[in-house]
Amino acid sequence: MNNIGVLMTCPMSEYLENQLENRFSLFKLWNHSSPKPDFLKTHSSSIKAVVGNTKIGADANMIDSLPNMEIVASYSVGLDKIDLGKCKEKGIKVTNTPDVLTDDVADLGIGLALAVLRKMCACDRFVRSGNWINGDFGLASKFSGKSVGIVGLGRIGSAIAKRAEAFNCSISYHSRSKKPNTNYKYYSNIVDLAADCQILFVACALTEETHHIVNRKVIDALGPKGILINIGRGAHVDEPELVSALLKGRLGGAGLDVYENEPNVPEQLFSLENIVLVPHVGSDTEETSKAMADLVISNLEAHFKDAIS
Repeated sequence: MNNIGVLMTCPMSEYLENQLENRFSLFKLWNHSSPKPDFLKTHSSSIKAVVGNTKIGADANMIDSLPNMEIVASYSVGLDKIDLGKCKEKGIKVTNTPDVLTDDVADLGIGLALAVLRKMCACDRFVRSGNWINGDFGLASKFSGKSVGIVGLGRIGSAIAKRAEAFNCSISYHSRSKKPNTNYKYYSNIVDLAADCQILFVACALTEETHHIVNRKVIDALGPKGILINIGRGAHVDEPELVSALLKGRLGGAGLDVYENEPNVPEQLFSLENIVLVPHVGSDTEETSKAMADLVISNLEAHFKDAIS
């Protein structure tokens, strides 16, 4: 398969990059001096696959620029950076990396909830600054026994629910439809879910329907004692409304792994003690990074083996 051209849209994993170079003819979109349109035009006849991620996938312009493209392999579970309609129109296969990152993202979601409620970052700064010698830190809030709402009860949402249950949390959820084989309370309206829980986890896929699914109404329903945890996509949340609610005390706190305009984060959040910010690292462990890369390679090899046979 060394003669098959594969385009990598941006730096992702060094291991993945090496594996692609060993198996295919690898083109790196970021590693050239010519403008992007010229680069794509020059290599359009050679590139048959694109490997993208949550930063750069395959939009309509790229797809149209690569007439021989057969497959887009996402180094992510999310497909929101890929023009799925254009891929369907042109008969281009699309793959992603589900399952292998579920545990990591769910672990981080629970970790963010604990960090916000127990004020872990503030505690860390308190100790490092030497302030402990002047007196105790003060009280935080417990996680165990809280009511948890989950937006999106897919693989990751279900994994969060399982973990929260171990903390004796009550679980309810919102999704497009009621899920079979679960005893969790279902809400067809996300505002009602937010009003009835203390911690709201956002774990659904990003689509036109879920863009800004967490808006002012949802935030106000969650309220000044509620906590929002977003490990989905930044665009799930109306970010200006979130910032306003946190600044004015209309929302109790937040734990965020994703943002609407990454890597740009609203600077108004930096001084707040009731939030925890991490830089979109939900699946960024050594073990999962390798597993995701291996799955990307397997998806590509399976496709081209089928095409050759």
